[in-house]
Amino acid sequence: MSRSSEAKLRFLDDQSPFLLYFSICRITPEEIMEKRNTTSDFILLGLFKHTGPHLFLFMVVLTMTIASLMGNALMLLLIYWDPQLHIPMYFLLSQLSLMDVMLVATIVPKMAADYLTGKKSISPAGCGLQIFVSLTLGGGESFLLAAMSYDRYVAVCHPLRYPVLMSQQLCLRMTLGSWFLGAADGLMQAAATLSFPFCGTHEIDHFFCEAPMLVRLACADTSVFENVMYVCCVLMLLVPFSLILTSYSFIITAVLQMRSREACKKAFVTCSSHLAVVGLFYGAAIFTYMRPKSYRSAKLAKVVSAFYTIFTPVLNPLIYSLRNSEVKGALKKVAGEMCKFKMTANLVSFFKLFNAK
Repeated sequence: MSRSSEAKLRFLDDQSPFLLYFSICRITPEEIMEKRNTTSDFILLGLFKHTGPHLFLFMVVLTMTIASLMGNALMLLLIYWDPQLHIPMYFLLSQLSLMDVMLVATIVPKMAADYLTGKKSISPAGCGLQIFVSLTLGGGESFLLAAMSYDRYVAVCHPLRYPVLMSQQLCLRMTLGSWFLGAADGLMQAAATLSFPFCGTHEIDHFFCEAPMLVRLACADTSVFENVMYVCCVLMLLVPFSLILTSYSFIITAVLQMRSREACKKAFVTCSSHLAVVGLFYGAAIFTYMRPKSYRSAKLAKVVSAFYTIFTPVLNPLIYSLRNSEVKGALKKVAGEMCKFKMTANLVSFFKLFNAK
């Protein structure tokens, strides 16, 4: 071996493994970056940075997530446990709570794990799952809110015919239809979005995979898909929203004609809580999916998405529980039963201890 070869090998032995590989294979830094960009995984840039104020906001989001899961789970248990809540209105409300639990559980744990571990990658399958679940639950909730508005319309405007116009079979059909239409929209958009070729760094400036943000990374022409997606948004958002506005226009007209102040107040309390949920959900959804492409901002999109995926689910049980006497009554019953059970358990343990002595 020549002296030059020995000197070259001695030089390579003194370098790091990366430089050794780099020197032998003669790969340029540009080629390394190009090789990294061809990976199939996506990178979620997240919602927060590793700073003091963002760490505080992250803890607030975690607290709200726990409160959302506990509140919606409590609503599900109350509706299942109390026979007085086994009516169409509360069955639809239980489906709303179930959708909120699934939405939060799909998005927030991944976001929290990415922030804490620093590993922000997500596979195409995981990205497609997030798109499918979020659109399924979002579309399903859109039609579910329309079904809830019809339920309130029948209860206020046709109370004597309520058992016929809002039967259990019709309620079940509307619920299944909401889930089916949402799943169909989610499956179509998830499959179409992932069918595009993606180039660049695969970095998604978001905290979860959302179709409008992912389409920006596509290398192909996405104009046809964006037009189809816009039409789907019109069908999934504006049509149910129009039905809701129509229902509540009839409800407001009927309430204003009521002679009983107590009945009028009860109708306004029930309907105002529903309208609050409708405003929160449709406002954020229309802003996210129906804005012109030229007006879309990544930072603003993240804030709005956080609003309807994290903040709205924690508000729904509060709106329906604090302003609903039947739900508060069921909660008092559950609290009373738990106190009785705890007292009984304490007495049993006391007598066992006394007999043992």
